[in-house]
Amino acid sequence: MNWKEAIVLGLSLADILGFLCVIGTVWGIKMMSSPATAVRGNLLGAVSMAVAIIITLVSENIIGQGLLWAGMAVGTAIGYWSALKVTMLQMPQMVALLNGLGGGSSALVSLLTLLAGGSASVASVTGLNMGMFEQITAVLGLIVGGVTLSGSIVAGAKLHGLMSSRPVVFEGQRTLNNAVLAVTAVLGALSLMMGTGTLFVLAMLTLIGSLVYGVLFAIRVGGADMPITVSLLNSFSGVAASISGFAISNPLLISIGAVVGASGLILTQIMCRAMNRSLGQVLSGATTVLKPAHATDKSTASAPVRSRGAEVSSASTAPTASAGSASPAVPAHIQAARNARKVIVVPGYGMALAQAQSDVKALIDMFDSRGADVKVGVHPVAGRMPGHMNVLLAEVDVAYDKLYEMDDINPEFADADLVVVVGANDVINPAANTAEGTPIYGMPILNVAEAKHIVICNYDTRPGYAGVENPLYQPSSKVTLLLGDAAMTLKKLLADIAAGDGAGAAAGIAPTDGQAVSAAPTATTSTSTVGYVDIVKQARKVIVVPGYGMALAQAQADVKKLMDMLEQNGADVKVGIHPVAGRMPGHMNVLLAEVDVAYDKLYEMDDINPEFADADLALVVGANDVINPAANTAEGTPIYGMPILNVAEAKHVVICNYDTKPGYAGVDNPLYKPSSKVTLLLGDAAVTVKQLMADLSTR
Repeated sequence: MNWKEAIVLGLSLADILGFLCVIGTVWGIKMMSSPATAVRGNLLGAVSMAVAIIITLVSENIIGQGLLWAGMAVGTAIGYWSALKVTMLQMPQMVALLNGLGGGSSALVSLLTLLAGGSASVASVTGLNMGMFEQITAVLGLIVGGVTLSGSIVAGAKLHGLMSSRPVVFEGQRTLNNAVLAVTAVLGALSLMMGTGTLFVLAMLTLIGSLVYGVLFAIRVGGADMPITVSLLNSFSGVAASISGFAISNPLLISIGAVVGASGLILTQIMCRAMNRSLGQVLSGATTVLKPAHATDKSTASAPVRSRGAEVSSASTAPTASAGSASPAVPAHIQAARNARKVIVVPGYGMALAQAQSDVKALIDMFDSRGADVKVGVHPVAGRMPGHMNVLLAEVDVAYDKLYEMDDINPEFADADLVVVVGANDVINPAANTAEGTPIYGMPILNVAEAKHIVICNYDTRPGYAGVENPLYQPSSKVTLLLGDAAMTLKKLLADIAAGDGAGAAAGIAPTDGQAVSAAPTATTSTSTVGYVDIVKQARKVIVVPGYGMALAQAQADVKKLMDMLEQNGADVKVGIHPVAGRMPGHMNVLLAEVDVAYDKLYEMDDINPEFADADLALVVGANDVINPAANTAEGTPIYGMPILNVAEAKHVVICNYDTKPGYAGVDNPLYKPSSKVTLLLGDAAVTVKQLMADLSTR
């Protein structure tokens, strides 16, 4: 085999491997369309890209270039660091930045290619010898890449709050934009005709023109349309890469860029349909307004004054009793929540800002435990990029089958007993159906207004990004506004629903999982919660006992908050950990260390057991067998003779367990029997621990 045949064979092998990389990328994108396979799809795409890089280095005979390896090492380190540090809340701007970097790299490749086409010295260094077709594609790649770079930087700055998310619109803007684009195109064309003396200057002016146009293009897009813009810029980055691939005659770059460009464009079209607007309207800024538009003819002066964190019910302050109403003292939305059989939760970007997804999960779990049918309705543009809400909820283990797209969930709102909105505005605004001339008119929305009762956990009643007032904020007997940070209002809602408060108990509301139940309230207690709250407040020595139920409920952060609250109250708080409390040695230690519980507060069983007898309070969170006194007495049972934590010796015991069923060993726990020193807070630990904190704060 001669050297020519070897080269042909090598190129053929590179082409085959490159084709497999393209297939891997496409298949990875397909897998990412489903939450169940998204992680594997992302991994497949990453591996395909890594292989594509290696193929390029080998096929172009540049694998030995040390500078390239150094650059890749730096890029890998930055990428790894970013993956660890960037939160899901910041992911949209991270995606915008990555789009920009992709466009910038394509612009750089195109710039070098353009210079090589007209300069013998550059060609000798780069090894490139370009014809007119390659030079034309280089100019196009330079323009598209420059627009992508600057446009993505502006989009990322808007998303990150470095720039106002409001659209920047001024007189003559469209004329200026068109003029800049035309001048950039002319400069690019001239760079193909001029000699080497002016080529560099013209190429740089072309790049500057494209960067300026990218800024002008992005600043006129408002926050409501930013998901569409990010999707489009993602497409641009792929198109720029594909064009630069033509310029350097690299089939692999052409193919991968085309895949990214096409998928981004398809996603952009989907987003435009979801917003019921054309891409031209978005890019021209025609969908934005500079001042709030009134959605109704009602005067906003009649709306009640609301402050941050306040609970504001739109219902009358003195509602008349109705069938099924337990007591006028029970707020309408709490009664509706307790009776609800069908519940729909609607998350929005406010949930992301408040980082309240774990509280949404706790709310879903509580409704599930009460026997309600709970679903989550997700609008396509609820976040700052497609799938934003899905990813945030998946992070806290909300089941995939509970997440419903707009078209699937909309028919169900009319039958819903309760809708809980968490940080959403424009995507639920009924004005989209009536307020002609506003940015959201005609935009498909979630039909929240059709539900029997609506609880809105939003920060305030200001219009959303579209600047259109929401009629749901007007007085109505079926809407309750819980205003303030969603992480706080959701916790209050959880506590109120689960509490079994005095008014509810007096009215005969049956206890359910999640409400406080004292095993044997004393004669001095008027409700089931008063006695144990006083005991907890007066406790000077407290031992917390975590178990696997805490892990299942993901309640470690709440345990940490409760510990901090008790310490601020003057208590000495320690954590007693049984060796087999979790599903592997050290499980509880790791979970608590994740939420910054100090290591010196964690005690092993042998060290903590002598201290229970002097403890004013033992607080159990999701533990059963490891605290079961039957291990000392119930001969013939699986746990007989097993060392346990001596929780029963404490002066008072509060148990935050899901129910009173036996643990994995199947042995009844005597601590669940009536006793003057035991209080059971039954239900999901993420809810009951919050309830305990709420009771401590309010009394």
